[in-house]
Formats: sequence, C-alpha cells, structure tokens
Amino acid sequence: MAETPSMVEIKKHDRVAVVVLNRPEKRNAINDDLRNQLIGALNTVNGEDKVRAVVLTGAGSVFCAGGDISGMRARLEAPRGEIGFNGWKRQKQTHRLINTIYNIDKPVVAAVNGAASGLGCDIALACDFIMAGPHATFSMTYLRRGLIPDGGGLYFLPRRVGPVRAKELIFSTRSVAADEAVAIGLADRLAGDGLLDDAVAWADKLAAGPQAAIALAKSILNRSVDLPLETVFALGSEAQSICYASDEHHDAVNAFLNKSTK
Repeated sequence: MAETPSMVEIKKHDRVAVVVLNRPEKRNAINDDLRNQLIGALNTVNGEDKVRAVVLTGAGSVFCAGGDISGMRARLEAPRGEIGFNGWKRQKQTHRLINTIYNIDKPVVAAVNGAASGLGCDIALACDFIMAGPHATFSMTYLRRGLIPDGGGLYFLPRRVGPVRAKELIFSTRSVAADEAVAIGLADRLAGDGLLDDAVAWADKLAAGPQAAIALAKSILNRSVDLPLETVFALGSEAQSICYASDEHHDAVNAFLNKSTK
C-alpha cells in the first residue's frame, strides 16, 4: 500500500515552529489527507516544550483556497442516503482541525501569503493573530457554492470585524485585500516582501513570556467573550494558583527581589 504523500511541512526557527500547508499544485486546498496531517502536525508542535510559538502559512502563492472541489464532487455523486451522514463526519473533522488551531497552548500567527478563501479564511481566523503579506486576500466564498461558513467563520469573523461587517463579507463573498483587512480588523499586521521572516520574528516576541502563564491566559481569553465576569474571575483564580507554583514565577520574583536589593 503506497504511503500518503506529506502535505504538511514543519520547519523550526529556534523556538518558533513554521507549519506549512504543502499542496501548492492544488492551491493548498483542504482534502481529508491534508486536514488529518495538519491536525497531527499541530498536535506534534504543541507537545514540544522547545517550541514556544507557531506560524501557519501556505506553500507557493496561495495560503489556502478552501475545501478541495474534488471532495464536493464526490459528495454530489454519493448515494443520496449517504450524503447527510458523510457530510456530518467530514464536518466533525473540520471542526476538530479548527479547534486544534484555536486551542494550541502557544501563540499562533497566520502568515497569509496569498488567497485565503472559504475554509482557508476560516483557518486564518482560528489563529491568534493574522499577518497579511502584500499579496494576501481574504474571502468568505461559501455562498458561491450554496453553503454557509462551516469552519468557524460564523464565530470568529464577527468577533474580529463586528456582526454587521461580517454579514456584508459573508453575503457578498467579496475579496478583501491586505490593506483593507488590516483597516477593518480582519488582519492584524501588514508585512512586506519578507512575510515569513516578519511573522517568525513577531511570533518569537509573543512567545518571550513565561510558557505556563501564556497558555493559561490564552485558554481563558479564548472563552472570556462568552462568559460572565464571575466565571472569568473563577477561571483566573484557578490559573493563577498554577502560576504561583511555577518555576517561572519563582525565578522572576527572585530575580526582581535580588535586583531591587542591590
């Protein structure tokens, strides 16, 4: 049985792992193999203590063109009685991918080098931060296929740009260039021609703090918009008790006290 070709590359830049969607001949479109390999790669780097931050990008000139059209064709050709259940199973895997990106313990920067369309846009939105290269574009193209955004865009997009602008972008399916994306909050920073270098440098700065405190703060921030203040306080108290016992906290306090007494 032939091995499935590698569709995801991991490149290490000191404490930053660059995870690359490596299917440029298909514009990095997501099929079942790429989705599963990407989940595996992200779990791998998340489990490595030496990796303090992650950059997610695409090979070639496109970040990710969305779902693979061949999968859509197969869905149409499947027996009618199987379409719903097969779609449900595929949705579960897509949601698993988005949850994996969103809940990684480390800062994740999307380095968007070209088109991020449909599910590709959702993947970028699931990252903590988005850096747009000069050729980056963002489009929620689902309605062109008679579908709704199913990769987290209905959750992430209104939290970035507000519900009214999110509706406009989803209903119109229009393409948003890099400068507009930053202006409306869809992306966070513009990069020059050195997109990947800029993204790695930014990720490295974001990862400079104590690892446990970053992971715990991120886990609460990811939920805080939907929680009452009292619940955020309770989660924060639990997280802080872990920080109190960490070596990073003890080392930082001792270093400060020793400096102040000199």
